[in-house]
Amino acid sequence: MTERRIALIGIIVEDGEAAEEINGILHQYREYMVGRMGVPYRERNLSVISVILDAESDVISAVSGKLGMVKGVSTKTIYATK
Repeated sequence: MTERRIALIGIIVEDGEAAEEINGILHQYREYMVGRMGVPYRERNLSVISVILDAESDVISAVSGKLGMVKGVSTKTIYATK
């Protein structure tokens, strides 16, 4: 059995049309989600989303990779040390 890890995926959404695809990906992995916070930054016409996951490394990589492939979306993932 693979060890589960805690990770934070930071997502910057520069294309509002990507919202439906992002939500679909996050919904697909909802069982691993600990929390999610989205902040619209209207002055810059973008949104910032933080997603906390408790999952195996390959699941975290899959979520981050799928999100990063969405047009107008940038992601960065950091892992807890423990």
